[in-house]
Amino acid sequence: MSPDKTETPPTGHRPKVGPAGWTPPADGRKQRLLYFTRAVGYEHSAVCRKGDEPSFSEKYLTEMGSRAGFEVQCTKDGRVFDGDLDRYDCLVFYTLGDVTRPDLRHTPPMTLEGKQKLLEAIAAGKGFVGFHAAADTFYGEGLDPYIDMIGAEFCGHGLEQEAAMRVTSPSFPGMQGIGDSFRLFEEWYTFKKIRTDMHVILALETEGMVGKIYDRPPLPATWARMFGSGRVFYTSLGHREDVWAEAVFQQIALGGLAWALGNVDADVTPNFNQVTPKGRQHEKVPYEPGTVSR
Repeated sequence: MSPDKTETPPTGHRPKVGPAGWTPPADGRKQRLLYFTRAVGYEHSAVCRKGDEPSFSEKYLTEMGSRAGFEVQCTKDGRVFDGDLDRYDCLVFYTLGDVTRPDLRHTPPMTLEGKQKLLEAIAAGKGFVGFHAAADTFYGEGLDPYIDMIGAEFCGHGLEQEAAMRVTSPSFPGMQGIGDSFRLFEEWYTFKKIRTDMHVILALETEGMVGKIYDRPPLPATWARMFGSGRVFYTSLGHREDVWAEAVFQQIALGGLAWALGNVDADVTPNFNQVTPKGRQHEKVPYEPGTVSR
């Protein structure tokens, strides 16, 4: 993975939205989220801690919870999945690599039994939300059960740049008031092993983007799907710290969390073939400087 850029993103269209998107539970109880950010290999700056200080995304998600009324427990300790997952209303991942393996930061890995418990909990009805590199987790040959759950596997990305997100599901929680499309300066993932039973919420408009990796038709960038009885929400957004600070990102995240938690319903009928019908084309990534691929 390439290091995070620090340059100021160019000025572009920014949707006029506030920190909306959240729907509280009908019973008014305080819900609890587990935010798991262990990385094996490259660690994104958004989840990198400095000593005992929480990472940038941990601070932002906790603050979002304070405003919305939910609690966030942040951890890089994979052993948590050997415990009682019923303590949590939703499992939130910003992970990378095979998190059952050791890493250079010496954080305890997830056990194979813990991975199985994770997938069983989601299939039984536990909500799951993945940010950015959550789709770059448990990658490899074949179709890992985790990738089957989340809906696609990271394929590669080019240089950070401004690009357009097309709203393909305007009625999904968190999409209200955003408009037909918006632009962000971000690191843009491409995907392979895409499960076509997903409900695409945002599509990456690849036309005009810099880099051969984006010489492919529009593809999903944010989606929702069912895994057994569990609600799964994923967004490729969140690489850059300044994206976490964007009101539109927070609105999208809060809408996805509210849906995954079961606080609000949405029509998640598969629409991949309607809104990104060629999204699985050109999944093999051509190499060029600045490209990272699997």
